[in-house]
Amino acid sequence: MTPLDSTSADAPARTAGGTAAHPGSGLDVAALTTALMGRWARERRITRGLIEDPALHKDPALTYHEQRERVFGQLETLVENGVVHRAYPRAVGGEDNPGGNIAGFEELVAADPSLQIKAGVQWGLFGAAVHQLGTEEHHRRWLPGIMSLEIPGCFAMTEIGHGSDVASIATTATYDPETEEFEVHTPFKAAWKDYIGNAAVHGRAAVVFAQLITRGVNHGVHALYVPIRDEELNLLPGVSSEDDGHKGGLNGIDNGRLAFDRVRVPRENLLNRYGDVAADGAYSSPIESPGRRFFTMLGTLVQGRVSLDGAAANASKIALTIAIRYAYERRQFSTGGDREQVLMDYQLHRRRLLPLLAQTYAASFAHHELLETFHEVFTAEEDRPEDRVELETLAAALKPVSTWHALKTLQQCREACGGSGFLTKNRFTSLYQDLDVYATFEGDNHVLLQLVAKRLLGDYSKEFASLNVGSITKYVTSRAEDLALNRTGLRRAAQSIQDSGNSRRAVNALKEAQSQRELLQNRVHTLISAAAQELRRARKLPEEEAAAVFNSQQVRLIEAGRAHGELLQWEALTRAVEEQEGQNAVVLTWLRDLFGMTLIEKNMGWYMSHGFVSTRRARTLEPYINRLMERLEPYSLELVDAFGYKQAHLRAEISSGIEGIRQEDAADYRDRLRASSEAPVDEKSLRARRKR
Repeated sequence: MTPLDSTSADAPARTAGGTAAHPGSGLDVAALTTALMGRWARERRITRGLIEDPALHKDPALTYHEQRERVFGQLETLVENGVVHRAYPRAVGGEDNPGGNIAGFEELVAADPSLQIKAGVQWGLFGAAVHQLGTEEHHRRWLPGIMSLEIPGCFAMTEIGHGSDVASIATTATYDPETEEFEVHTPFKAAWKDYIGNAAVHGRAAVVFAQLITRGVNHGVHALYVPIRDEELNLLPGVSSEDDGHKGGLNGIDNGRLAFDRVRVPRENLLNRYGDVAADGAYSSPIESPGRRFFTMLGTLVQGRVSLDGAAANASKIALTIAIRYAYERRQFSTGGDREQVLMDYQLHRRRLLPLLAQTYAASFAHHELLETFHEVFTAEEDRPEDRVELETLAAALKPVSTWHALKTLQQCREACGGSGFLTKNRFTSLYQDLDVYATFEGDNHVLLQLVAKRLLGDYSKEFASLNVGSITKYVTSRAEDLALNRTGLRRAAQSIQDSGNSRRAVNALKEAQSQRELLQNRVHTLISAAAQELRRARKLPEEEAAAVFNSQQVRLIEAGRAHGELLQWEALTRAVEEQEGQNAVVLTWLRDLFGMTLIEKNMGWYMSHGFVSTRRARTLEPYINRLMERLEPYSLELVDAFGYKQAHLRAEISSGIEGIRQEDAADYRDRLRASSEAPVDEKSLRARRKR
């Protein structure tokens, strides 16, 4: 027999009984797929159809130099198929459709994460910076060339010496009124722009972020359009470049370093939507506050974070589809019958995969809500700062949670598929290598969660929104919630009395949606209020000492940010449950409960030590989680089928049906051998006969 082809491989996998998984279950897979595809299903389907072409797939056998050229050629394919213009203004041939743009681009992760990120650098960072920070004149001059790939470009923000600390970058752009030019300069080695996509080979221009200096005043970080190479890709005078070389993943992207030795560009190259310099050197801005102006200009980064959140969710879907299909075909060990058990028959295997499936559903629905918010902000007629702050907080909360979840999912799925999972052709290791850096670029996950925690602290004191770390600790004025009830254990005692002698009552107390919500919310609130209580004592300290107090609460605050991101995912899945009907609503409720309960279980020590959960209730959690997995297991194949990925997207040999064929071959051989009477006698059977 031969492996199934890409068409037949999209049929449902087979269970131990040899029939299609849970036929007649009442689950409406098509309705689930519609919900999972979201508002921009059309754009997603267009991209998924496009990336069935093998020419867009990653070839891990290539050198990193060859991968770079292959991926650059793939960008040209995207241009030819008209999928790169959606976010841009209609005046330059775009569609003014930022949400649909991201929805389409994040699907590229199924083809090659390098393609997704390279496209993101060109059109989501470089092009978006010109679009969002420039004026209509800038749009007319440069966006058509950016869209057509005539101008491959870089987003030159990060520096060797400052990483995520953008406000402290050292590159300068000093205005000269005599020539009406900016002089862009890299004053020392640590100020080189680093890890810049397109910088090593392909980039011809860069949006360079620098400290804008005019009339002797530093007005903070601004962005300028700076040509860096000619048409033959030779570096222009004053521009230096170094290749970052081979990386742990994403080797289809030519990351590199850039430096500028007093490179001059016209005054008109300043992307001046939020800050302008007149011919005589006078500075003006529609945003009076330097801090708010800085964070508004950094808004171009939010697009990258939103797309990484969605791409990470998609990578989790791919991994789980491969692993769960394989789990219904791969057989291991016999429990007394003629045939060995499929992996999914084992409780441990379910425990490894099904909670990950539950969180992947939650991450998917949370991403749809984030994408809706992004689209609304970037298509609104009025640019409202509070809306941008809300978007940035959502993205900063969800991107870390989903990217860490994707890495955990890829690793667990790899291990769940044994040695087969370690083969490059089965995708797990390659995807893990490429997604590993998702946790640290477009904002390091821990830095982003600290930003989220700062915004949560803002609920206690509005001053937090615009103050630095040292100042934050000086202005916490709201009193933390009184935790005496928890500290004395009165809440635990009340729960024990309420649940006494009745384990069902204890379980019901945790499986109710409102109970889960309260526990998840209480964790966020308690962590933040406890940190705020500690920070209150620093309000009269000098800034340096206050910063040290803030540092003493950093771990707690980051935990609060992470808990907030998980709560957002849980709430999004809860809302999705309410939009489903019939058996779909029932199964999604089980998924929601599984996700919520595993989050509570993960932090059970914390909940018990803070008095939120009694010992009796804690003991009921694991058995109920096991029962939830028993209920969900028969639907697990349909739940991954609802992701809508074909074998052309999965491209793992073990998801093609080949393992089922091998197992049928083995069973057929054993049956024929037994029927032929030529099978050798088992030693154990022989001994048993002799004893009789």
